[in-house]
Amino acid sequence: MSKQETVIKMEKESKEPKIMDLPGVGAATAEKLESAGFDNLISIAVASIGQLVDASGVTESVARKIIQAARDSLDMGFETGVSLLEKRKQVKKIQTDSIMLNQLLGGGFETGAITECFGEFGSGKTQIGHVLAVNCKKEDETVKAVYIDTENTFRPERIRQLAEGSEMDVEKTLKNILVAKAYNSDHQMLLAEKVEDLIKEGNNIRVVIIDSLTAHFRAEFIGRGTLAERQQKLNKHMHTLSKLADMHNVSVYLTNQVQADPAQFFGDPTKAVGGHIVAHASTFRIYLRKGKKNSRVAKLIDSPNLPEGEAAFVVENEGIKDL
Repeated sequence: MSKQETVIKMEKESKEPKIMDLPGVGAATAEKLESAGFDNLISIAVASIGQLVDASGVTESVARKIIQAARDSLDMGFETGVSLLEKRKQVKKIQTDSIMLNQLLGGGFETGAITECFGEFGSGKTQIGHVLAVNCKKEDETVKAVYIDTENTFRPERIRQLAEGSEMDVEKTLKNILVAKAYNSDHQMLLAEKVEDLIKEGNNIRVVIIDSLTAHFRAEFIGRGTLAERQQKLNKHMHTLSKLADMHNVSVYLTNQVQADPAQFFGDPTKAVGGHIVAHASTFRIYLRKGKKNSRVAKLIDSPNLPEGEAAFVVENEGIKDL
């Protein structure tokens, strides 16, 4: 960040009202709100009255005034397409070493968005996750990656191979990858919420990788009787990730398991776990499958601005390469 950008940021922060400036919020109430995660105006503005009452102990009328004041102090109205196009300039693309895969995604894996990759075992989902954890640092050494491991798939040895293949410092690369193992779905959701704390502590997080998204949910919620509860919990998790991507310009990469659709008599019966909840929340959806001669094929099946297409690549020691 340049000196001029730093000055502009400081001036902007000094002009923004603080939580203590809101009506009905004293030192004790502000402390309770911050400890509950409501440490900025946007988090209060989008909160419900019940959430604020539970977090701070104020009455409903006071909570309503606090939320309204937070909304009034922020520009939460409509924007023109021109201003949104200007904001899109802040979006960055994390590239792989496959030109075809990068082109399929319009230049790479986009920040401010959720990209879901689903496919059978060995289709390359985890390999792409490792590549993103390394390649996000190519333009900026201060960038860090968060890797939430639910299936014991993260391997530092693989990171070493990729870093050496890209002629990067292995030790620095490994230090800038923050890894956590999630042992159940609640732990996984908690770790996703903790990422925002890492950003507030000054960590320059560029990509968040969850490998895999649905493993714990699938194991803990068995049978049709628990399907509604599972989907509701998964929906909350996806909303947390979506908010994280949007507010902090982070690229969220999710790997997802698949299942066979028994009602599919013709064509490929493979479909992603998680149903419409995951499908609607994901910005980009990629179906990975094994191809000929140890290759992998990525098919873009959903995107807000890109056409459907396919890209073939191979996984090598140095990374993901074109055929």
